[in-house]
Amino acid sequence: MSERPWDRPRFKNWIAVARMHALWEQHFGLALAEHDMKVAQFDILANLMHEPSMTQQRLAEKLFVGRSNLSMTLPDLEKRGWLTREGDPDDRRVRRLRLTALGEQKAAAGFAVQLRLLDEMMSVLSDGECNAMGDYTRRMVDFLRRTSPKT
Repeated sequence: MSERPWDRPRFKNWIAVARMHALWEQHFGLALAEHDMKVAQFDILANLMHEPSMTQQRLAEKLFVGRSNLSMTLPDLEKRGWLTREGDPDDRRVRRLRLTALGEQKAAAGFAVQLRLLDEMMSVLSDGECNAMGDYTRRMVDFLRRTSPKT
């Protein structure tokens, strides 16, 4: 009988990572809901907090989504008063995204939730294990970036 996928360490451990991510999304989503925010909305705010005035194209690249996905979410965030979309004086085709004061407050609230949950989740690991997990994950991310087909 041939080896079953779930008997292979790489498969079994990858499934564990995928389950952890799915459960994280559930926990994080529920906690953000208390702040009237969804994970996808927080991802946008967090990226704009980190890199103010980025373009919609750059944001889509950072979030690994298409611009069309964002064009459905951004108007809602603008209507809520969390961000503004402004023309770029150097290129009329480009729109720059900026957080408003309310958007910065929402991002800060989301970061507080995220950090609290991460601290709770990661408390089952020592600092060394946590650092090792990060090192392993970054190596896999680097591999995937190097080997990804260019689109």
